[in-house]
Amino acid sequence: MLTRRNGMAGERPFNNLLRRLNDADFALIEPHLVAADADPNDVLYNPGDNVETVHFPCGPSLVSYMVANEDGRDVETVLIGREGAVGGIVSQGYLPAYTRISVKFAGPFVRLPVGKLDAAKSKSRTLSNVFARYADCMLAQIFQSTACNAIHSIEQRTAKWMISAMERTDGEDVVPLTHEQLATLLGVGRSYTSRVIQTFRVEGTLETRRGSILVRNRDALRNRSCRCNEAVKAHFDEVLRGVYPDPEKGN
Repeated sequence: MLTRRNGMAGERPFNNLLRRLNDADFALIEPHLVAADADPNDVLYNPGDNVETVHFPCGPSLVSYMVANEDGRDVETVLIGREGAVGGIVSQGYLPAYTRISVKFAGPFVRLPVGKLDAAKSKSRTLSNVFARYADCMLAQIFQSTACNAIHSIEQRTAKWMISAMERTDGEDVVPLTHEQLATLLGVGRSYTSRVIQTFRVEGTLETRRGSILVRNRDALRNRSCRCNEAVKAHFDEVLRGVYPDPEKGN
């Protein structure tokens, strides 16, 4: 459940997009930011919901966009962490959500009414530019995910998702993903995912724990992965430098 917390601890939230703003632009939205905590599987938006709030994941918090299919399964398309935001980023006014947006990893969030963001963007071209650039980066992420699903193997995509999750959880070796959650990310059955995980486990790349996966060999995992994460990082670096999570630099 998304629960409100008091105060902003006297400093900017640990969200790279918010930290990218200059002081004047941040001052335009700071009075309207509300701190909150979220639990795994909390739903921020369902398809058709009126998008009234922008949600900024902070620290290790992670959300996913899920698209429903005719067979009843939800397939996750992209993960959004502290590099960005979800809900009403570039829209003018309130529009219906197209996908389900839910919390993948629990943690702190900051919320901002869409109307307050739109009003601030109308006062500052630089603020509007930052969010437009972020929207471009997120679109590139969606494009890359579509291509990845079409041409890369389940093994490659498994490694990619795990690396992506680690980058957004402060570089920790323990990834809080279950077999079921990983299967949803991959758009395949749980049994198929379990076979892939078993292969990685035999190779000594990782081991499973209750409700999580422990990465034993990062280099081996990266060698197994496709290069989609690197392509997305490169675009972020060119369009909005310093926003994509880099645990080695502490952001």
